[in-house]
Amino acid sequence: MTKNVPELFGSMVFNDEVMKERLPKDIYKALQKTIADGLHLQLDVANVVAAAMKDWAIEKGATHFTHWFQPMTGVTAEKHDSFISPEPGGKVIMEFSGKELVKGEPDASSFPSGGLRATFEARGYTAWDPTSYAFIKDDTLCIPTAFCSYSGEALDKKTPLLRSMQALDKQAVRVLRLFGNTDVKRVITTVGPEQEYFLIDQSVYDKRPDLIYTGRTLFGAKPPKGQELEDHYFGTIKPRVSEYMKELDEELWKLGILAKTKHNEVAPAQHELAPVFSTTNIATDHNQLTMEMMKTVAGRHGMACLLHEKPFAGVNGSGKHNNWSISTDTGANLLEPGATPSQNAQFLLFLTAVIKAVDDYQELLRLSVASAGNDHRLGANEAPPAIMSVFLGDELSDVVDSIEKGVDYHDKEKTLMSIGATVLPHIPKDTTDRNRTSPFAFTGNKFEFRSLGSTASISGPNVILNTIVAESLSEFADELEKAEDFDSALDKLLRRELVAHKRIIFNGNGYSEEWVEEAERRGLSNLKSTVDALPVFIQDKTIELFTKNKVYTESEICSRYEILLENYYKTINIEAMTLISMAKKDIMGAALEYQYTLAEVFNAKQATGVAVTAKTEEKMLAKAASLTEALAERLDKLEADVDKVDESADALEIAKYYREVIFSDMSSLREVIDDLEVVIPSDIWPYPTYGEMLYSIK
Repeated sequence: MTKNVPELFGSMVFNDEVMKERLPKDIYKALQKTIADGLHLQLDVANVVAAAMKDWAIEKGATHFTHWFQPMTGVTAEKHDSFISPEPGGKVIMEFSGKELVKGEPDASSFPSGGLRATFEARGYTAWDPTSYAFIKDDTLCIPTAFCSYSGEALDKKTPLLRSMQALDKQAVRVLRLFGNTDVKRVITTVGPEQEYFLIDQSVYDKRPDLIYTGRTLFGAKPPKGQELEDHYFGTIKPRVSEYMKELDEELWKLGILAKTKHNEVAPAQHELAPVFSTTNIATDHNQLTMEMMKTVAGRHGMACLLHEKPFAGVNGSGKHNNWSISTDTGANLLEPGATPSQNAQFLLFLTAVIKAVDDYQELLRLSVASAGNDHRLGANEAPPAIMSVFLGDELSDVVDSIEKGVDYHDKEKTLMSIGATVLPHIPKDTTDRNRTSPFAFTGNKFEFRSLGSTASISGPNVILNTIVAESLSEFADELEKAEDFDSALDKLLRRELVAHKRIIFNGNGYSEEWVEEAERRGLSNLKSTVDALPVFIQDKTIELFTKNKVYTESEICSRYEILLENYYKTINIEAMTLISMAKKDIMGAALEYQYTLAEVFNAKQATGVAVTAKTEEKMLAKAASLTEALAERLDKLEADVDKVDESADALEIAKYYREVIFSDMSSLREVIDDLEVVIPSDIWPYPTYGEMLYSIK
């Protein structure tokens, strides 16, 4: 591995340093102004940038370029074109124009559009996003782009994200002006997404069609050892995994991705990678690349990387903690409380805006993390509940209480925490602990949105976070801009809003049944499944929010609603068909073979004429026969219920059917398969077990 990390970092990125070096000063300044002011790039500037980008990429070994974009599939897309251009005499030259840099025209008809595009309306456009640097991957120059239809509708995840950042920027700057901050030109949101994942040996992965087709195991009996001893968490990293992590770091650093932390997670074979914060748009691009690289590098090491939210039942699943904050172009963190948060009026206003946003749009925030995969994880003792709430910690909660009561608050000084061993130093104690059961927790100078699933694009949740906070700030600015006495109006606003939205603040155990009951008394929403959450997207309140802030048009909202519903029930359909195939082809055969073996032993004993008992074989055979009969019955029911799906029905009705009927059938079938796995000998059982998979990396 390369030891000179600063030299390695960003070596495959056409970043600011490279642009400064390779672009004429006037072109560089024009490009930076375009990025800073959000202007359209002039073609003469684009031509010079494109030529410099091409020369740099060719020097790095690139032969092709692609507009790298994020359609509503949730993964990335790319169409590669070579730099070659024909010359007389059968020769070629390497060319790349400003027009090719700025705009591409991939076929849009085959991507999910939720009705925005008909199949015959194929044209779509990709447009360069100059705020996210181009990079080289697999000898291809990748240009991050937005993706839209011929008529201008957003067909991707990047465009709404950029719009939401723009909406929050506009409203946050309005608020800062009220506090006399005239030097701030721009406000951005930043994100540091922690990524959890599993690693198993490729050989066992290849023998599990359910992992290959669905990303998760559809059956599997609990192994003798899971995570009960809690010895894997932060444990010594196995050499093979360590080598993988080293190469993964190197690949990510080349791409300018700030991979920072790596460690073992709670479940066997589970790990985590966390980056340093970056601008939300770039963080989203980088997280998509991180997931891709995780899988690619794993293959080089003879392993498979599992990114599903719940690849194995009975042990912790994988999430993606979205650490979100708001910063200015002057470097200030607007969610930094400072030494005396009770006296930091600007911080308190932004904090109140976030609290109000989460309360007003709690159902929408829940929707942002809804998926078939995440339904397996949310609410279990490994992830936050489906109920949205805000954790503030003791100090900020006391500040909120004092504002509500209209009394002075004396800021708590950090106390020294004695650990008990005299050789160890006294450590300043934080005034806020971490609450791992909270879906939305304040952790010092940011909020940690912990409900995201591990496979999710972070774009969707951050579009919603940015937009709902922009809406709160807009309402605050409207009110305060009209005030004759700003200080008095601010005091009144803070007290009113904190009282109105205090119900969303909860510092206790989010896993407890008591909280579920308390949340209901407070009037908080509890949308337990994706099917429950998705209709929130097309409510009048949601449409008004997004259209007012110019993040989505109404047609774009409706299209995403349809896409999410289709993705949900198609995911469960694929799982059901995979389970049916595995049960019919191999598990039923193994069950019958096991019965045949037992019957042979039973008959052989009987044939000896010796007065020996065959009660054990008889008992085992009866149990195997009973389980096999149950397997056949439940398999038949699942097949029959899948055949009953009415494809012409409303998408929501289809999704409900899959949730209430098919998912239930699959769970019932799984129970009997897991029971069979426990009794059938390993030389007959056709698939690697949980123990073999979770402990496959030595």
